[in-house]
Amino acid sequence: MLKLPAIRPAIYIALLVLAMVGTYLFKLRTQGIFACSAEGYYASTSAYLGYCNATAYGDYDHGALWFDLEPETVRFAADADVLFIGSSRMEFGFSSQATDRWFAAAAVPHYLLGFTHTENQAFVGPLLARIKPRAKVYIINADQFFQDNETGPASQILHDNDIQRRYKEKKLWQRAHRSLCTRLRAVCGHQFAYYRSREHGHWKFRGVDSNHATSVTEGPIGDQDQWDQYAALAKQFIASLPVKRDCVILTIVPYRDTMSAEAKAIADAVGLELVNPQLEGLRTFDGSHLDLPSAERWSQAFFDAAGAQIRRCLGQGSTTRIAAGDL
Repeated sequence: MLKLPAIRPAIYIALLVLAMVGTYLFKLRTQGIFACSAEGYYASTSAYLGYCNATAYGDYDHGALWFDLEPETVRFAADADVLFIGSSRMEFGFSSQATDRWFAAAAVPHYLLGFTHTENQAFVGPLLARIKPRAKVYIINADQFFQDNETGPASQILHDNDIQRRYKEKKLWQRAHRSLCTRLRAVCGHQFAYYRSREHGHWKFRGVDSNHATSVTEGPIGDQDQWDQYAALAKQFIASLPVKRDCVILTIVPYRDTMSAEAKAIADAVGLELVNPQLEGLRTFDGSHLDLPSAERWSQAFFDAAGAQIRRCLGQGSTTRIAAGDL
Protein backbone atom coordinates (compact mmCIF):
# COMPACT_ATOMS: atom_id res chain seq x y z
CA MET A 1 0.00 0.00 0.00
CA LEU A 2 1.29 3.48 -0.93
CA LYS A 3 2.02 5.76 1.94
CA LEU A 4 0.18 9.09 2.14
CA PRO A 5 3.25 11.21 1.28
CA ALA A 6 3.68 9.20 -1.94
CA ILE A 7 0.03 9.68 -2.92
CA ARG A 8 0.00 13.45 -2.50
CA PRO A 9 2.10 14.26 -5.62
CA ALA A 10 -0.10 12.01 -7.76
CA ILE A 11 -3.23 13.71 -6.45
CA TYR A 12 -1.69 17.12 -7.09
CA ILE A 13 -0.76 16.18 -10.66
CA ALA A 14 -4.23 14.74 -11.29
CA LEU A 15 -5.88 17.89 -9.98
CA LEU A 16 -3.55 20.03 -12.08
CA VAL A 17 -4.40 18.06 -15.23
CA LEU A 18 -8.12 18.31 -14.48
CA ALA A 19 -7.80 22.05 -13.96
CA MET A 20 -5.96 22.46 -17.27
CA VAL A 21 -8.53 20.35 -19.11
CA GLY A 22 -11.36 22.26 -17.46
CA THR A 23 -9.81 25.60 -18.39
CA TYR A 24 -9.38 24.47 -22.00
CA LEU A 25 -12.98 23.25 -22.22
CA PHE A 26 -14.22 26.47 -20.64
CA LYS A 27 -12.28 28.48 -23.22
CA LEU A 28 -13.75 26.39 -26.05
CA ARG A 29 -17.23 26.96 -24.65
CA THR A 30 -16.87 30.72 -24.09
CA GLN A 31 -14.26 31.86 -26.62
CA GLY A 32 -14.18 29.15 -29.29
CA ILE A 33 -16.60 27.63 -31.77
CA PHE A 34 -18.70 26.04 -29.01
CA ALA A 35 -19.82 29.50 -27.92
CA CYS A 36 -22.12 29.44 -30.96
CA SER A 37 -25.20 27.38 -31.70
CA ALA A 38 -25.10 24.63 -34.30
CA GLU A 39 -28.68 25.20 -35.44
CA GLY A 40 -27.58 26.60 -38.78
CA TYR A 41 -26.20 23.28 -39.94
CA TYR A 42 -29.66 21.72 -40.04
CA ALA A 43 -31.48 24.93 -40.96
CA SER A 44 -30.10 24.30 -44.45
CA THR A 45 -29.37 21.01 -46.16
CA SER A 46 -26.01 22.38 -47.27
CA ALA A 47 -24.47 25.05 -45.06
CA TYR A 48 -21.29 25.79 -43.17
CA LEU A 49 -20.52 28.12 -40.28
CA GLY A 50 -19.21 31.31 -41.87
CA TYR A 51 -18.73 33.31 -38.69
CA CYS A 52 -18.93 32.73 -34.94
CA ASN A 53 -18.73 35.79 -32.71
CA ALA A 54 -16.14 34.34 -30.34
CA THR A 55 -12.63 35.69 -29.89
CA ALA A 56 -10.91 32.37 -30.61
CA TYR A 57 -12.92 31.60 -33.76
CA GLY A 58 -14.42 34.61 -35.56
CA ASP A 59 -14.29 34.57 -39.35
CA TYR A 60 -14.13 31.41 -41.44
CA ASP A 61 -15.87 32.65 -44.59
CA HIS A 62 -13.03 34.75 -46.05
CA GLY A 63 -10.54 31.91 -45.89
CA ALA A 64 -13.09 29.27 -46.91
CA LEU A 65 -13.44 30.86 -50.35
CA TRP A 66 -9.91 32.24 -50.75
CA PHE A 67 -8.19 28.94 -49.95
CA ASP A 68 -10.87 26.81 -51.64
CA LEU A 69 -11.70 25.03 -48.37
CA GLU A 70 -15.32 24.82 -49.53
CA PRO A 71 -14.90 23.76 -53.18
CA GLU A 72 -18.63 23.23 -53.68
CA THR A 73 -19.28 26.80 -52.59
CA VAL A 74 -16.62 28.15 -54.93
CA ARG A 75 -18.09 26.15 -57.80
CA PHE A 76 -21.61 27.50 -57.21
CA ALA A 77 -20.27 31.06 -57.02
CA ALA A 78 -18.30 30.59 -60.25
CA ASP A 79 -21.27 29.09 -62.11
CA ALA A 80 -23.89 31.67 -61.06
CA ASP A 81 -25.49 33.73 -63.83
CA VAL A 82 -26.12 36.61 -61.40
CA LEU A 83 -23.47 37.41 -58.82
CA PHE A 84 -24.13 39.72 -55.86
CA ILE A 85 -21.07 41.24 -54.19
CA GLY A 86 -20.67 43.44 -51.16
CA SER A 87 -20.75 43.38 -47.38
CA SER A 88 -22.84 41.64 -44.75
CA ARG A 89 -25.56 44.25 -45.31
CA MET A 90 -25.97 42.94 -48.85
CA GLU A 91 -26.05 39.36 -47.53
CA PHE A 92 -28.79 39.97 -44.99
CA GLY A 93 -30.72 42.22 -47.37
CA PHE A 94 -30.90 39.62 -50.15
CA SER A 95 -30.99 36.38 -48.11
CA SER A 96 -34.74 36.28 -48.56
CA GLN A 97 -37.56 34.21 -49.96
CA ALA A 98 -38.21 37.06 -52.41
CA THR A 99 -34.74 36.49 -53.89
CA ASP A 100 -35.30 32.75 -54.10
CA ARG A 101 -38.69 33.24 -55.76
CA TRP A 102 -37.38 35.66 -58.35
CA PHE A 103 -34.55 33.42 -59.47
CA ALA A 104 -36.67 30.28 -59.34
CA ALA A 105 -39.09 31.97 -61.75
CA ALA A 106 -36.22 33.15 -63.95
CA ALA A 107 -34.72 29.63 -63.84
CA VAL A 108 -31.14 30.91 -63.51
CA PRO A 109 -28.61 30.38 -60.70
CA HIS A 110 -27.56 33.25 -58.47
CA TYR A 111 -25.00 33.66 -55.71
CA LEU A 112 -24.58 36.10 -52.82
CA LEU A 113 -20.84 36.68 -52.43
CA GLY A 114 -20.76 39.03 -49.45
CA PHE A 115 -18.50 39.16 -46.41
CA THR A 116 -18.33 40.57 -42.90
CA HIS A 117 -16.12 43.47 -41.79
CA THR A 118 -17.69 45.72 -44.46
CA GLU A 119 -15.52 43.98 -47.02
CA ASN A 120 -14.56 45.90 -50.14
CA GLN A 121 -13.02 45.60 -53.59
CA ALA A 122 -9.47 45.35 -52.21
CA PHE A 123 -10.27 41.75 -51.25
CA VAL A 124 -13.18 40.90 -53.52
CA GLY A 125 -11.31 41.93 -56.69
CA PRO A 126 -8.44 39.44 -56.17
CA LEU A 127 -10.94 36.82 -54.99
CA LEU A 128 -12.90 37.11 -58.24
CA ALA A 129 -9.64 36.65 -60.16
CA ARG A 130 -9.15 33.35 -58.31
CA ILE A 131 -12.75 32.14 -58.66
CA LYS A 132 -13.14 33.24 -62.32
CA PRO A 133 -16.94 33.65 -62.23
CA ARG A 134 -18.98 33.31 -65.42
CA ALA A 135 -21.74 35.68 -64.31
CA LYS A 136 -23.74 37.63 -66.87
CA VAL A 137 -24.91 40.17 -64.29
CA TYR A 138 -23.10 41.73 -61.31
CA ILE A 139 -25.12 43.39 -58.55
CA ILE A 140 -22.86 45.45 -56.31
CA ASN A 141 -23.81 46.90 -52.94
CA ALA A 142 -22.00 50.23 -53.29
CA ASP A 143 -22.00 50.95 -49.55
CA GLN A 144 -18.28 51.40 -48.66
CA PHE A 145 -17.34 48.83 -51.31
CA PHE A 146 -15.22 51.01 -53.58
CA GLN A 147 -12.42 51.54 -51.08
CA ASP A 148 -8.85 50.29 -51.01
CA ASN A 149 -8.25 49.72 -47.30
CA GLU A 150 -7.65 46.14 -46.22
CA THR A 151 -10.04 44.81 -43.58
CA GLY A 152 -8.74 42.62 -40.76
CA PRO A 153 -9.48 39.24 -42.40
CA ALA A 154 -8.31 40.46 -45.82
CA SER A 155 -5.01 41.73 -44.43
CA GLN A 156 -4.33 38.42 -42.70
CA ILE A 157 -5.11 36.41 -45.83
CA LEU A 158 -3.00 38.61 -48.08
CA HIS A 159 0.02 38.96 -45.77
CA ASP A 160 0.08 36.30 -43.01
CA ASN A 161 1.95 33.18 -44.13
CA ASP A 162 0.38 31.07 -41.36
CA ILE A 163 -3.22 32.06 -41.90
CA GLN A 164 -4.12 29.20 -44.26
CA ARG A 165 -3.25 26.67 -41.55
CA ARG A 166 -5.51 28.46 -39.06
CA TYR A 167 -8.42 28.49 -41.49
CA LYS A 168 -7.94 24.76 -42.08
CA GLU A 169 -8.11 24.23 -38.31
CA LYS A 170 -11.36 26.20 -38.19
CA LYS A 171 -12.79 23.91 -40.85
CA LEU A 172 -11.82 20.84 -38.79
CA TRP A 173 -13.43 22.28 -35.66
CA GLN A 174 -16.76 22.52 -37.50
CA ARG A 175 -16.91 18.73 -37.68
CA ALA A 176 -16.72 18.42 -33.89
CA HIS A 177 -19.09 21.37 -33.45
CA ARG A 178 -21.69 19.89 -35.76
CA SER A 179 -21.37 16.37 -34.35
CA LEU A 180 -21.63 17.38 -30.70
CA CYS A 181 -23.89 20.42 -30.70
CA THR A 182 -26.56 19.03 -33.01
CA ARG A 183 -26.95 16.15 -30.52
CA LEU A 184 -26.44 18.01 -27.24
CA ARG A 185 -27.66 21.54 -27.91
CA ALA A 186 -27.28 22.61 -24.28
CA VAL A 187 -23.52 22.09 -24.54
CA CYS A 188 -23.10 25.02 -26.92
CA GLY A 189 -23.79 28.72 -26.48
CA HIS A 190 -25.83 31.32 -28.30
CA GLN A 191 -23.31 33.88 -29.54
CA PHE A 192 -24.16 35.53 -32.85
CA ALA A 193 -23.28 33.33 -35.82
CA TYR A 194 -24.22 33.04 -39.46
CA TYR A 195 -24.27 30.03 -41.75
CA ARG A 196 -23.70 30.25 -45.50
CA SER A 197 -25.71 28.16 -47.93
CA ARG A 198 -23.25 26.52 -50.29
CA GLU A 199 -25.69 26.57 -53.21
CA HIS A 200 -26.76 30.23 -53.27
CA GLY A 201 -24.61 31.93 -50.64
CA HIS A 202 -27.57 33.01 -48.51
CA TRP A 203 -26.92 33.60 -44.81
CA LYS A 204 -28.93 32.22 -41.92
CA PHE A 205 -28.11 33.82 -38.59
CA ARG A 206 -28.53 32.55 -35.06
CA GLY A 207 -28.07 33.98 -31.58
CA VAL A 208 -28.57 37.65 -32.43
CA ASP A 209 -29.53 40.11 -29.69
CA SER A 210 -32.67 41.92 -30.85
CA ASN A 211 -32.32 44.59 -28.15
CA HIS A 212 -30.34 46.71 -30.62
CA ALA A 213 -33.04 46.77 -33.30
CA THR A 214 -33.45 50.19 -34.94
CA SER A 215 -35.38 51.88 -37.70
CA VAL A 216 -33.76 52.47 -41.09
CA THR A 217 -32.71 56.09 -41.56
CA GLU A 218 -30.66 58.24 -43.91
CA GLY A 219 -27.26 59.21 -42.57
CA PRO A 220 -25.60 62.62 -42.63
CA ILE A 221 -23.50 63.49 -45.66
CA GLY A 222 -19.80 63.26 -44.83
CA ASP A 223 -16.36 62.47 -46.28
CA GLN A 224 -17.22 64.21 -49.54
CA ASP A 225 -13.54 64.86 -50.11
CA GLN A 226 -13.15 61.07 -50.55
CA TRP A 227 -15.92 60.61 -53.09
CA ASP A 228 -13.72 61.28 -56.14
CA GLN A 229 -11.31 58.59 -54.97
CA TYR A 230 -14.17 56.13 -54.41
CA ALA A 231 -15.52 56.91 -57.89
CA ALA A 232 -12.09 56.33 -59.46
CA LEU A 233 -11.86 52.93 -57.75
CA ALA A 234 -15.41 52.13 -58.88
CA LYS A 235 -14.53 52.90 -62.51
CA GLN A 236 -11.49 50.62 -62.34
CA PHE A 237 -13.37 47.80 -60.67
CA ILE A 238 -16.37 47.92 -63.00
CA ALA A 239 -14.09 48.07 -66.04
CA SER A 240 -12.40 44.87 -64.83
CA LEU A 241 -15.66 42.90 -64.85
CA PRO A 242 -16.18 40.73 -67.95
CA VAL A 243 -19.71 42.00 -68.68
CA LYS A 244 -21.27 44.98 -70.40
CA ARG A 245 -21.60 48.10 -68.29
CA ASP A 246 -25.40 47.97 -68.36
CA CYS A 247 -25.19 44.51 -66.78
CA VAL A 248 -23.55 45.96 -63.67
CA ILE A 249 -26.21 47.12 -61.22
CA LEU A 250 -25.38 49.32 -58.24
CA THR A 251 -27.55 49.38 -55.15
CA ILE A 252 -27.35 50.17 -51.45
CA VAL A 253 -29.10 48.00 -48.89
CA PRO A 254 -30.48 50.38 -46.23
CA TYR A 255 -29.66 50.45 -42.54
CA ARG A 256 -29.44 53.02 -39.77
CA ASP A 257 -27.62 56.08 -41.19
CA THR A 258 -27.63 54.78 -44.77
CA MET A 259 -25.03 56.55 -46.93
CA SER A 260 -27.31 56.93 -49.94
CA ALA A 261 -25.87 60.30 -51.01
CA GLU A 262 -22.37 58.84 -51.26
CA ALA A 263 -23.60 55.79 -53.21
CA LYS A 264 -25.58 58.04 -55.56
CA ALA A 265 -22.55 60.26 -56.18
CA ILE A 266 -20.43 57.22 -57.06
CA ALA A 267 -23.13 55.84 -59.37
CA ASP A 268 -23.44 59.21 -61.13
CA ALA A 269 -19.67 59.45 -61.52
CA VAL A 270 -19.45 56.07 -63.25
CA GLY A 271 -22.58 56.67 -65.32
CA LEU A 272 -24.78 54.00 -63.76
CA GLU A 273 -28.18 54.21 -62.11
CA LEU A 274 -28.39 53.48 -58.38
CA VAL A 275 -31.27 51.09 -57.69
CA ASN A 276 -32.37 52.30 -54.27
CA PRO A 277 -35.99 51.45 -53.39
CA GLN A 278 -37.46 53.76 -50.75
CA LEU A 279 -39.82 51.97 -48.36
CA GLU A 280 -41.40 53.08 -45.13
CA GLY A 281 -41.12 51.17 -41.87
CA LEU A 282 -37.93 49.20 -42.56
CA ARG A 283 -36.02 48.02 -39.51
CA THR A 284 -32.68 46.44 -38.63
CA PHE A 285 -32.17 43.69 -36.10
CA ASP A 286 -28.90 45.18 -34.83
CA GLY A 287 -28.62 48.72 -36.18
CA SER A 288 -26.71 47.60 -39.26
CA HIS A 289 -28.59 44.78 -41.02
CA LEU A 290 -32.20 44.48 -42.17
CA ASP A 291 -34.38 42.16 -40.13
CA LEU A 292 -36.13 39.34 -41.97
CA PRO A 293 -39.49 41.07 -42.66
CA SER A 294 -37.71 44.19 -43.90
CA ALA A 295 -35.32 42.17 -46.06
CA GLU A 296 -38.29 40.44 -47.68
CA ARG A 297 -39.99 43.74 -48.50
CA TRP A 298 -36.88 45.55 -49.63
CA SER A 299 -35.47 42.75 -51.81
CA GLN A 300 -38.87 42.33 -53.48
CA ALA A 301 -38.89 46.06 -54.23
CA PHE A 302 -35.37 45.78 -55.64
CA PHE A 303 -36.40 43.05 -58.10
CA ASP A 304 -39.49 45.03 -59.05
CA ALA A 305 -37.17 47.89 -59.98
CA ALA A 306 -34.21 46.01 -61.47
CA GLY A 307 -35.83 42.81 -62.71
CA ALA A 308 -36.28 43.92 -66.31
CA GLN A 309 -32.63 44.96 -66.58
CA ILE A 310 -31.46 41.66 -65.12
CA ARG A 311 -33.62 39.70 -67.54
CA ARG A 312 -32.32 41.66 -70.55
CA CYS A 313 -28.74 40.82 -69.56
CA LEU A 314 -29.75 37.18 -69.20
CA GLY A 315 -31.24 37.27 -72.68
CA GLN A 316 -34.75 36.68 -71.41
CA GLY A 317 -36.33 39.91 -72.59
CA SER A 318 -39.27 41.41 -70.75
CA THR A 319 -41.58 39.23 -68.68
CA THR A 320 -44.49 39.73 -66.35
CA ARG A 321 -43.67 41.17 -62.94
CA ILE A 322 -43.03 38.53 -60.28
CA ALA A 323 -44.93 39.61 -57.20
CA ALA A 324 -44.51 38.37 -53.64
CA GLY A 325 -47.57 36.13 -53.80
CA ASP A 326 -47.25 34.84 -57.37
CA LEU A 327 -45.39 31.66 -56.46
